[in-house]
Amino acid sequence: MLLKLKRGDKIGIFFFVAFVISTSLIYLFEEQFVSYKWKTEQSRRYKMVDDLIESQTLIGLSKQEVLVLLGQPNTTILNKKDAFVYNIGKQPSFVETKREHLLVIFINNHVDDVTLAFE
Repeated sequence: MLLKLKRGDKIGIFFFVAFVISTSLIYLFEEQFVSYKWKTEQSRRYKMVDDLIESQTLIGLSKQEVLVLLGQPNTTILNKKDAFVYNIGKQPSFVETKREHLLVIFINNHVDDVTLAFE
């Protein structure tokens, strides 16, 4: 049956299947940010970090509000930039990758930027 389809139809089916597979994989390997899970499941934070960054949940919050949501940071940077650094755990992978950390950057005691930093 697939051989009788026109070339354009085959391409459309291919992209539809690719979309379904990629959406399923994202659903399996990503989770929405949940404060208590962030604090209690530190080795699995990598599943929530994308949602935390993309939703911009932390932007504009004070340091105290960030501490309430995320808990104590693993490291605090106080030199050129005022920032909290959180370990996010290690994603399962077939190749060795650099360790990622969540970097929460403050200006005037409020979150200005949230990004990933690599070791």
